[in-house]
Amino acid sequence: MSPEDRGGARIGVLVPFTNTNLEPDMMMMRPPGATLHFHRLGNYDADEIPGAVQMAGLGASDISEDLRLICGVQPDVVLYGCTSATLTHGSDFDADLAERIKGSSNALSLTAAGSLVEALNALNITQIGFASPYVGEINRLAARFLDSHQITTVECADIGRELGNYGQGALSPDEVTELACRADHPDAQALVLSCTDMRSVEVVERIESLTGKPVITSNQAMMFCLMRALAMPWHNNTPGRLFDSLKASQAQLAVQ
Repeated sequence: MSPEDRGGARIGVLVPFTNTNLEPDMMMMRPPGATLHFHRLGNYDADEIPGAVQMAGLGASDISEDLRLICGVQPDVVLYGCTSATLTHGSDFDADLAERIKGSSNALSLTAAGSLVEALNALNITQIGFASPYVGEINRLAARFLDSHQITTVECADIGRELGNYGQGALSPDEVTELACRADHPDAQALVLSCTDMRSVEVVERIESLTGKPVITSNQAMMFCLMRALAMPWHNNTPGRLFDSLKASQAQLAVQ
C-alpha cells in the first residue's frame, strides 16, 4: 500500500449520534488530499420519533464542548450535519449557528440546511419537489424555511409513516428513489432530498436519469459548498448535475 496525499483541507463534521449514512457519504465524495474528522452530537433521545420538537431541541443544544473537541484537528471547515435541527428554527437561526461555529472554530462553517439553499441558488432553482423521511410537521417547516429564501415547494413527498431515528437511515436506495420520484411535479425545476441520514447520494444520478431534473441532497450540497468555497478541484466521485456546474466553472477558469 502506497502512502496517500493527506495534505489538503481538514473537514470537521458534527453528526448526530444515531446517524449512519453521513460519514460513508462524505467518505465517498471526499476530495483527493482532504481528510475527514467526525464528532458525534448527543442531546436527544434515540428512542423518540424525531419530530419537530426533538430536532429543534438538538439545534438549540449547547455544542461548545463539541466544538472544542472537533477544533482539536484544526479544521479548515466545520459542517453541521443535521438538516432538520436548524430549519425547524428558521433561516435566521440557521445563519446565526453557522456564524457561531465559525467564530468558535476560526474555520469556514456550513450547515446542511444552508447548503441546500446555496446549492439551489447555484443552479438558479426557485421551484422544487421536496422529499424526506421526516414527519409532516418538519416538512411544513422545511417548506417555510425554503420559502424564506424565495424557493417554492410545489410538491412534497414523505415516506407515509413515522420513522424513528434509526428508521430514517435504514431506508434502502430503492425506497429513496421511489420517494424522490413521488416528489416530482411538472413545475419543479429540481428535486431536493433532505436529511443527512437518508441514502440519497448513492441514487442521485439514477433519479436524475428517471426525472430529467437536477437532484440536490443534504450531504451532496454540503460537499459542493465546501469544495466551491475552498476552491477544491472537481473529481469523479461527486454525483449529479450540481457538481457538473462546479466542473464547468473550474474549466472556464482554467481557460482564462
